[in-house]
This record gives sequence, structure tokens and C-alpha cells, in this order.
Amino acid sequence: MSDQIKHECGIALIRLRKPLEYYKEKYGSWTYGIQKLYLLMEKQHNRGQDGAGVASVKIDLAPGKRYFDRYRSNQSTPIKDVFDNIRQGFSSADKSLVADPAWAKENVNFAGELYLGHLRYGTFGNHSIDFVHPVMRANNWRSRSLVLAGNFNLTNVDELFNRLVDLGQHPKDFTDTVTILEMMGFFLDEENQMLFRKYKNEGFNNKDISKLIESNIDIRKVLEIATKDFDGGYALAGLVGHGDAFVARDPWGIRPANYYVDDEIVVVASERAVIQTVMNVPATEVHQVKPGTALIIRKNGDVAIEQIRVPQERKSCSFERIYFSRGTDKNIYLERKGLGAGVVNQVLKAVDHDIKNTVFSFIPNTAETAFYGLVEGVEKYMAEQKKQQIIEANGNITQERLIEIISERPRIEKIAVKDVKLRTFITQDQDRDDMVAHVYDITYGTVNPDIDNLVIIDDSIVRGTTLRQSILRMLDRLDPKKIVVVSSAPQIRYPDCYGIDMTKMGDFIAFTAAIELLKDTGKANVIEDVYQRCKAQQYLPKEEIINHVKDIYRPFTDEQISNKIAEILRPAEMKADLEIVYQTIEGLHEACPNDLGDWYFTGNYPTDGGNRVVNTAFINFIEGVNKRAY
Repeated sequence: MSDQIKHECGIALIRLRKPLEYYKEKYGSWTYGIQKLYLLMEKQHNRGQDGAGVASVKIDLAPGKRYFDRYRSNQSTPIKDVFDNIRQGFSSADKSLVADPAWAKENVNFAGELYLGHLRYGTFGNHSIDFVHPVMRANNWRSRSLVLAGNFNLTNVDELFNRLVDLGQHPKDFTDTVTILEMMGFFLDEENQMLFRKYKNEGFNNKDISKLIESNIDIRKVLEIATKDFDGGYALAGLVGHGDAFVARDPWGIRPANYYVDDEIVVVASERAVIQTVMNVPATEVHQVKPGTALIIRKNGDVAIEQIRVPQERKSCSFERIYFSRGTDKNIYLERKGLGAGVVNQVLKAVDHDIKNTVFSFIPNTAETAFYGLVEGVEKYMAEQKKQQIIEANGNITQERLIEIISERPRIEKIAVKDVKLRTFITQDQDRDDMVAHVYDITYGTVNPDIDNLVIIDDSIVRGTTLRQSILRMLDRLDPKKIVVVSSAPQIRYPDCYGIDMTKMGDFIAFTAAIELLKDTGKANVIEDVYQRCKAQQYLPKEEIINHVKDIYRPFTDEQISNKIAEILRPAEMKADLEIVYQTIEGLHEACPNDLGDWYFTGNYPTDGGNRVVNTAFINFIEGVNKRAY
């Protein structure tokens, strides 16, 4: 999108189900697993550029040998840095020995059977290496050691933190990452201790008990108890030191997790298409971890899907489908085209159905797929118009006129080009606004001055900053009669609290427009009334809180808010008429029928914590508190 925001993280997990010697013999190298992990992470680099990390487990190493390896990076190219470090360990070993899988497992870092990779967008905490996943909870007992990575945000970290304190812990930090790690670790310890007492009472010695625990530990039970009070969206992946692994998904399916299993390997990733590409398998062989369940991989390689929470109505994130997922997935590609097709009627109305004098384009490149859907929709409309013209001619039509009619098509141009390198030069100084205005450049001569309409489709319009400072000024230099900016997503009105970094009400241009409309129409009292009702519920249990911020938008139609957005974003010196068109909620659900998480647009949060977050965000806005709402 033209507005830059941060979003979901990415996970990747590999479990080799055969000995390393098998992969050396079949694929030429025991590094088969780490190579697949690299591809999974590189093809999901869109999901995180603030940090990357990899952890591995070597199963059944002798005591005294390090069975966990981990390396994390917050460098400017973190994936490259991580795998350069891993490869350096391979290349620095004795070349005559490193090719031997048995020797490598004993002596080379990351020569294991289990791998967990993570790509981070820093939506919580800061960019310190301490916040880069995988995070670790080490112990001398392998079955108590835990490595965790995830794509998650919880709304109730305060409640969970206090629960840890009540359990007698002293957490080192107040973040969802530390809280989840310590919560999981605590109940993993509890499961270990329960089994220890059981086998001790049965007369086994401590050494044998450790082996029995590793063979019988109930990861499903640990996950069920640990996630009991989680409020938020999560896809959690973990490795236990003895060789068990898991991927757990929240009951609403807010955050994605996909997997592939054959007799050689188990693969998990955030993106389905990535698994298809890396493993060269069809979509039918890649499955979703269902909401409220966990994919559990035992030390012996057995794989099971276990329910850990009661599944709720599926509310997987539609906004993720619109923009953040990889568009190479078949369904996502078609859904994005559907989003473009869904705004055709609004666009035709905005240009008064004057297709002949309208140029269609898109900004940025990620909006290209929706653009194809828009153009196909316009072509379908034109085909119907052509048919009507031919029918009305009733056979009385010249060959030249017939050719003229059937040759008509939408005018498509490459209007904008993004100068990626220029963005990296922009700083936070007083010249920033002028620099931002040059992030994009235009193709001159594509628009007939003062005659043509110019339609530009974007993924979404969140803040509108880049539109106001750069894009509209740039497009106006082409001298179109009218500029129509189209958002393939509906108006973003409410903050997210499940992964995407959109937490402050003042950042949303739709919210700013609604506040201005309330003032313009003599309804400013609504603002104070909503504030007082939010304050009255501020300290209630989250289960009792109602989203009162919906009342800010209630007096106005979507079109009224869109018109006000256009008024706010219009640069003072702009000559062309301006109209902003948004996708409708109905169009969103028609295009993305299986991903009904629409809380950004409707305020219908799937968890109770979401209502607390939106009310807190509104309180922060009124009180001038510039911080996230959870």
C-alpha cells in the first residue's frame, strides 16, 4: 500500500522424519532441511524485515553435547545474516569430515532434525535483539527446554503477566513474547514434574525417568492449559529440547498456519503458496492448522492434529488477504481480483461512465492484482454496452463503425513509478515532506490534459499521508480533469490488536474525517459522550466492555465519510477534481468469503480484549496520549 505500516510476522518449521544419512544418500547432502528452511524464510521475507532467527534441535545426542543451536539477527538484511552465520559454521569445519552426517550432527552447529525459523515485524517492544524470535527457555532437562517463535499479539498481557506473578514467577519483561514463553514454560515444567512423581512412585531411577518423560510428555495438555486465558490472535511454533515440536493456532483462526507432511518431512509456514513452491506440491496437499488446534510432532516423528481450545467462528484476517499475504497463492490472487471487480460500479459512477476519456492505473505494485480485477470488470461492462449498440443498430451499421465499437477497451497506462532507493534516504528532518513528495514519479504524456479522468487503485488508504504529500500532487501534474483514488479495502476505522501495527485512532484518516464531520454538523457532543462511556468501562473486566467508538461513525454514510476524506487529503494547490472511493463491507466479504475477520472496518472484534483496546485507543486520542492501546 502507499501507506507504510508493519504487520504480521512469519514462521517456518521443518522436521526431518528420517536420519540425516537418508538425505545425504537421496539428495546429496544432509543439509536438505536447512536448505528448505532458508527457502521458506526467504519466500516469506514480506512478513518481517526487522529481524530473523533460526533454532535447531539435534535429537538423542549424548550428554555433554549441545543439542540446541540458535542464531538471531536484527541487521539490515537479517535473513542473509542468519544463514551466512550458519553457512560459516559449515564451511569452517573440516571438509573431509563435514560431509559425513554422523560427524556433522556431533560437531557442526545446526546439523539437526528439527528447525524453527522466524521473521519479525516489530509491532511490540523494540528492535533489540532480545525481541527477535525464536526465544528460548533453557534447562538441563531436555524435556523442560523450550524454544518458541510466533506470529501473534495478545490484548491481555497485563492479565497474563499478573497470573505469572501469582504463580510465583518474576518475569524479566512486560511483553507478550516473554509472557507467552514463561506461561508455556511453566506448564511444561508442571507436566514434567507430574510425570516425574508418577514414575518415581513406580520405582524408576532418575535416568530412566528422563527417558520415560520424553516418550510420554503430553504436549497437547500443556498447550491446552497454557493458552486457556490467551486473548488475541496467534500462530505459535515451538521446539522442546528432547525433540517434540508443535504449531498452535488461536480459536478464531486470526493468524494463519499451513503444513505439509510426507514420509520424509513435516513443513509448516505462514503462507500456503510458499510450501507449494519450496516442496513442489499441489495446493491440495497443503493444509491449514485449524482454529483451536495444534499440529504436534512427537520425538519419534509421529504427527497428530489435536484440539487445544474450543473453535470459535472463523475470523481469519481479511486485511491480510488484501495486502500482506503473498499473491502467488491461487485463492489470494483470485480474491484480490475480486476486490478490484467489486468497486467497478462505484468507479463508473465517479467518472460518469465516460470510459472513453478515463485512464486506469494503480499505485503501488501490490495493488496490481486488484487493478486486473477492476479492468476486467470495466471490460465486462463495456462488452454489454457494445452488444446493446450493435443490437440497436438493427443491422444498419457500417463495417468501420462495427470495428470501432468492438475495438473499444479501457485505457490502461503505467502512471506511477516508485523510486525505492529514494525512500531509504528520507530522514525525519524539516525537509522530509518535500522528500516524500518525490518517492514516486509519473509517466508524462499518458493523460489528455483537462479532458481525461484518472482512476488510480490502491490496496487501502490508512493514514493518507503519502496520498496528500506525494501521490495526489504528482498525479495532478498530468492535468487530468478528475482524479479518482480507489481503495480495494473498506475504510479502516478501528485499531488492530492481533498483529498489524495499527493501534492509534488518530492514524486513521477515516476516523479523522468522522470527527471533523461531527464538528461540522453540530454533533460534537457525540465525541464527549463516547469518551465518557469509554472511561466508565475502562477498568471493567474485558468480557463486560462494549465498543462505544462505533457511535463516532453512526451518524454518517460511507459516502459522506469518503467525501470528507477527499476534502482533508486534497492538497491546497491541486487543480483537478478529487473523489475517493472505498470498497464496501459487502464487497469485501463477497471477494474474501472464507476470511471474515473485518474488525478494522466494522469494529466487530472476535475477542473481548478487542473491545477494550478500541475504547482505550479512543481515550488515548481524546487525552492526547501517544501510545499503543494494549
